[in-house]
Amino acid sequence: MTANELRKLFLEYFEKRGHKVILSASLVPENDPTALFISAGMQPLVPNLLGEPHPSGKRLTSVQKCIRTDDIDEVGDKVHHTFFEMLGNWSLGDYFKKEAIEMSYEFLTGEKWLGLDREKLAVSVFAGDEDAPFDQEAYDKWIELGIKEERIAKLPKKNNWWGPGESGPSGPDTEMFYWTGKELAPDKFDYKNANWVEIWNDVFMQYFLKNDKYSPLAQKNVDTGMGLERMLAVLNGFDDNYKTELFSPILDKISDLSGKSYEGNEKAFRIIADHLKAAVFAISDGVLPSNKGAGYVVRRLIRRTIVKAQQLGVKDDFTLKLANVIFDIYDGVYFSSDCYHASGELLVDEKAERQKMNDIKSELMKEETKFRKTLKEGLKIIEEKNEATGKLLFDLYQSFGLPLEISIEEFERRNIEINDGTLEQYRGLLKEHQELSRTASAGMFKGGLADAGEIAVKYHTATHLLHQALRQVLGDHVQQKGSNINAERLRFDFIHPDKMTSEQISEVEKIVNEQIEKDLPVTMEEMTVEEAKKSGALGFFEHKYGDRVKVYTIGESKDKYFSKEICGGPHVERIGELGHFKIKKEESSSAGVRRIKAELS
Repeated sequence: MTANELRKLFLEYFEKRGHKVILSASLVPENDPTALFISAGMQPLVPNLLGEPHPSGKRLTSVQKCIRTDDIDEVGDKVHHTFFEMLGNWSLGDYFKKEAIEMSYEFLTGEKWLGLDREKLAVSVFAGDEDAPFDQEAYDKWIELGIKEERIAKLPKKNNWWGPGESGPSGPDTEMFYWTGKELAPDKFDYKNANWVEIWNDVFMQYFLKNDKYSPLAQKNVDTGMGLERMLAVLNGFDDNYKTELFSPILDKISDLSGKSYEGNEKAFRIIADHLKAAVFAISDGVLPSNKGAGYVVRRLIRRTIVKAQQLGVKDDFTLKLANVIFDIYDGVYFSSDCYHASGELLVDEKAERQKMNDIKSELMKEETKFRKTLKEGLKIIEEKNEATGKLLFDLYQSFGLPLEISIEEFERRNIEINDGTLEQYRGLLKEHQELSRTASAGMFKGGLADAGEIAVKYHTATHLLHQALRQVLGDHVQQKGSNINAERLRFDFIHPDKMTSEQISEVEKIVNEQIEKDLPVTMEEMTVEEAKKSGALGFFEHKYGDRVKVYTIGESKDKYFSKEICGGPHVERIGELGHFKIKKEESSSAGVRRIKAELS
């Protein structure tokens, strides 16, 4: 089965069971200031999981692009990835455990669908603890479907529970595993055996966590996730995700460029393929390499790619060559002209698509050229030293991007010993650095998605005011190109050819704050896209809209308003809640696109 066939089959199955196909959100979270990237299919749906109605209904399904930064250091084995696609389906207060498990089982084993061998299937369920009881309902359903008792593992929270942090919707999950070993699947399921590969996870959000206490959730939800890459490997009989069509062309190109084979160099090949793919997709969604936040993650990915490539003897400009291969792999899905996403998304016109791919390659080229010089300087420092200290190893990592193993190799090549004390000092400095990085990456919130949502809602509403104010000051050519919210500010990208003057910035601030002072109400209506356009609503992402959309109006009535936009929400009820609006920075984002960063206080 090909990746395209799997995407299509999954969406078709759930569409036939009343689920509306929704499109992949950007990798940049719009309403979740606790995260740098979208790392799960449910993230864009947090407001809906908390009770906000979704215009497409209570049953949804999608193929969502994800970047998971927690696993960066794990990449190099057969199954970990930084960028991946998540196949998912959701019930927003509609069906629950029995129906979700039935559908998962039917899709996995049904002859019309994936047709997996039932004898190779095993599952896990929540064992229960002082917070919540054993998940008897899930257990009984699996028994009813024919899964033997010895193939069901009862596991604790760390294995079979999903929670968002210190507050928010959470609950037990049930995970499905498939035997990939060459010998017959053992009668008893041992989840620690690497031949049992997790292929799907059904999360049952039935509790709300607050102040370390769990209470029943008013709206019980189902949130499932199946990794495309891992499932594709299982279906095609691979025990290595990197042998699937989503990676093998990249590996072949690395082999051509280096003159080395994948066998014997698996870790380096996997890191290069994974990291560069993640960087390409992140840049595509507007995350440019930098020294802060998500941009730092992208820079780190590219740099690690370059180091590994240099180890293999790969010369300059390899990132451009690999990017072209990545574009080809996802041709007709995420990168192409006049084509549709597997979920029905019509991509932008050929000229814009070409420009997007050229912009990605331009960013990669800039990073590669710059870092190769830095890398050369780092290696030169090693040449000049007669001993290696933990501080030096850390500085080489932090300032020059040299991973520990590279520095050790270079020192040992010069017969300079790295002892345990040196490594211990390095690890201490690294741990301190990682703790600081995690704190910065998590944003300013400790309370989880629910608490963070309050600030997100305010900033999200403020983007509507900013958008309209920009159109009034600069002209109707202004169109939103993207937005991002974190714990401290909003970021808003828009079409405009010139740098804004200080007078224009002041005028935009004045208009926004005048509206906030009026404390205008915010109302929402659901309608078709055609009806929304006729009503005067702004909307510049037609290819991402479903059949029905939400239209948010900021104003005294449907006819007398300041702003009216098609948007997923959520928003505050009255804009007086926003406080004072201040533009902190106006800068270029890309050719013909400006970027504003602003704060509420």
